[in-house]
Amino acid sequence: MFSNEKAKSYEQYVSQFTPKPKYFYNAVKAFVIGGLICMAAYYVQSILIEKGMGKGDAGTIVTILLICTAQLLTGFGWFDSIAKFAGGGVIVPITGFANSMVSPAMEFKKEGLVLGAGSKLFTIAGPVLVWGISTSVVIGIIYWLLTK
Repeated sequence: MFSNEKAKSYEQYVSQFTPKPKYFYNAVKAFVIGGLICMAAYYVQSILIEKGMGKGDAGTIVTILLICTAQLLTGFGWFDSIAKFAGGGVIVPITGFANSMVSPAMEFKKEGLVLGAGSKLFTIAGPVLVWGISTSVVIGIIYWLLTK
């Protein structure tokens, strides 16, 4: 085991070689990229509404387009490069969730469609769905009890 003195000296040594993150620059870049993604989505939604589609249906179509685009970019191996540049701007919207679902499936596709891609596809989505559905049920019960 290291003593506290050795641990502190090692930490100082490591900090000399660790690059300092550019928090402000990264935050601005994520804000701008995320804003551009949202602007593009809003533009497509506006066009769909202008063509006569309902606001809810247009929102659904735009969401599906964002998810499909992120999945295709992940499948081609381009999403990670974009995410390295854009940071949270591309990860925070629904595109990040789509990427996190497809990535494990792509990694294990060599194991076959069922045992590889099929089983790994829900590695991330499974817990999110379980907790989301469970939380909505609990909140629904609380709401029902309060309004009864």
